[in-house]
Amino acid sequence: MINPDLSNKFKSQFPVISPSMLKCDFGNLHREIELLEMAEAPALHWDVMDGNFVPNLSYGALLIERIRPLTQMFFDAHLMISNPEKYIEDYINAGCDSITIHIEAAPNPKDLLEHLAQSGVLPGLAISPETSLNMIEPYLEYCGLVLVMSVEPGFGGQSFIKSSLQKIKQLKAMISDDTILSVDGGIGMETIAGTASAGANYFVVGSAIFNQTDYSTAVRELAQKARSESASFT
Repeated sequence: MINPDLSNKFKSQFPVISPSMLKCDFGNLHREIELLEMAEAPALHWDVMDGNFVPNLSYGALLIERIRPLTQMFFDAHLMISNPEKYIEDYINAGCDSITIHIEAAPNPKDLLEHLAQSGVLPGLAISPETSLNMIEPYLEYCGLVLVMSVEPGFGGQSFIKSSLQKIKQLKAMISDDTILSVDGGIGMETIAGTASAGANYFVVGSAIFNQTDYSTAVRELAQKARSESASFT
C-alpha cells in the first residue's frame, strides 16, 4: 500500500518545483543544495543514467547516499537505467523518498512498484515521448507518482515536445486524485503554464533554475507562473 503521507506531503505545496540536479554545479554540490534550500525548493530530482537505457552517464546511488545527510529535502530519484530491478535496493538504502522507473525498462513493473511502496518509498512510473499510454495504464493504481517525459530522456537542455501536453491531459483523467503528475524536460517560464493547465502539479526544472544567478527568484517565479494556470487540484 502506498504511504499517503508521502503524496500528501506535496498537496499543500502544489505546484511543486523540483530542481533537476543533473544541471547543478557538481564542483560545489553542497553549496548548491544550500542555495536550493534557501530558495525553498521542496524536492531535489536526481537523474540517474547508465549509458545503456539512455546514451548519457550521470551518477549513482553512492553519490545520493553521501548527500542524503546534508539536507532534509525530499529526494526524488528518476532511474533512467536498464534492469532497474537489479539496483532498486541501492536507491532505497541511499535514502530516496521517491523512486521512478521507466515503463520501457520494466514492461511489467507491478512487483517493483509494490516493493517500493512496501519499503516506504513513493513508487513512480515514467513514460518516454514515443511510448503509448496503453503501456502504463494497467499499472497506474500502483503508482504514487507518474512522470511524463517531455523530451527524450538522456540529456538536459532539450526543447519541450508540444505533443506532451495532450499526454498530460489524458493521464490526468486516468489517475487518482492522490497520484502526483510530474513532467520533466524543457520546463521553463515559456512552458510551465501550459503543462500546469494540462494537469501537471510537479515540475522538474533544470536549466531554468541553474542558468539563473538567483535560484530563489527562479523557483518563486516558476511556481507563480504554474499556479496562475493550474488546473484545480483536490
